[in-house]
Amino acid sequence: MPAPAIRLRVPTPGLLALPWLEPLRDWDATEVPFRDIPVGPSRHLVRFVETDGALWALKELPQRIAEKEYAVLRDLEARSLPAVRPAGLVVQPDEGNAILVTRYLERSWQYRRLLMRIPPEQRAHRDRLLDAMASLLVDLHRNGVFWGDCSLANTLFSRDGQVLQAWLVDAETSEIHPQLSSGQRQHDVDILVENVAAGLYDLALRLDQSEEMFDALVEEAASVATRYEALWDVLHAEPVISYDERFQIEGQIRKIHELGFAVDEVNLQFTGDGTQTLQLKLVVAARRFHATQLQNITGLDVGEGQAKILLADLRAYQGKLQRETSAFISEQIAARRWTDEVLNPGMDRAHKAVGGVGEPIQAYCDLLEVRWLLSERAGEDVGDTVALDALSKSSVPPDSAAKMLVAEASTGQMRALSPGVLAELDPDVD
Repeated sequence: MPAPAIRLRVPTPGLLALPWLEPLRDWDATEVPFRDIPVGPSRHLVRFVETDGALWALKELPQRIAEKEYAVLRDLEARSLPAVRPAGLVVQPDEGNAILVTRYLERSWQYRRLLMRIPPEQRAHRDRLLDAMASLLVDLHRNGVFWGDCSLANTLFSRDGQVLQAWLVDAETSEIHPQLSSGQRQHDVDILVENVAAGLYDLALRLDQSEEMFDALVEEAASVATRYEALWDVLHAEPVISYDERFQIEGQIRKIHELGFAVDEVNLQFTGDGTQTLQLKLVVAARRFHATQLQNITGLDVGEGQAKILLADLRAYQGKLQRETSAFISEQIAARRWTDEVLNPGMDRAHKAVGGVGEPIQAYCDLLEVRWLLSERAGEDVGDTVALDALSKSSVPPDSAAKMLVAEASTGQMRALSPGVLAELDPDVD
């Protein structure tokens, strides 16, 4: 029988000291720093450990499946796709199992945590979640990844400006191919629709909703396929244009940029026998168009959704400076002044207004959104003070993304799992 094998990509003292040769279920909670973090239904045992100043997710599953999932997650990481990052794999041949170690995805939540607190009639928030699921599947399929078990339960969500970012957290059934066929993509979409419907149905049961709400949620789940196809079609469109109307290419590129994707290459191929028409094909790169722009200008590394908001704020500030000085102000100079005079103090005030919850950069994005919505309602600019007051009192407009603010305990506040608590969670343990 082969010997046990321990592979750790972050070989810190705390991780190395864990009792890797014992089944995860038998680890002594008086010696291992377990943390109590709610998880959804899982086919396998999942535990969270805090050590060396970081939080790790440990999942015990059959060796063959664990090795496959570890390899898939390594591949997804190399492609910079939104998935949890693998940190190690420990094989226990005596048990026929292995423990997969992944980094805990900070400031992320399951769909239940996000939606249980939102009134069912506020559909805008579920729309954000469904858009995020469709976008995640498009990202995976563009890179030849067949998920096979795409569902709300296998996904975590984080806030990114006014949108949600979905993250794959379970790759047990995933496969990576050079390219997916239309049939493979459709099969994955069908699985997604069915599983999203089941997840929303379960949520409605928990919230004791009416029959009409159940029907509405089934319709919303079906809309994931429409959202997926709409995004896929834009990214893979190959329009035929007149040679004399090549200016239309700029419009196609702009559509891609507005969705947050960068264009890596523009391919033009003459059609037919003549030189009158061209078929346009854009090679679309990662969804980091605005994020890369902002990082190049300011050095800030933020999400694509956050970057789109911050770039608009920066450019509005640049325009204000130019009007006040009647002189041209370069983007670099404006960026330095905006960072010092607007962004940093704005982040500080906004983060304090929301009680220190989440990231300061996201709090500032919320401030900008709430200020814009309240100003639109008032017919005039209400200013930061009014918007900050609304944030601090949680009296923001109901459909605003800021309404999705979720309070999260720090890892130091997470309940330690004692042997008694573990026994409650695992009633089959002797």
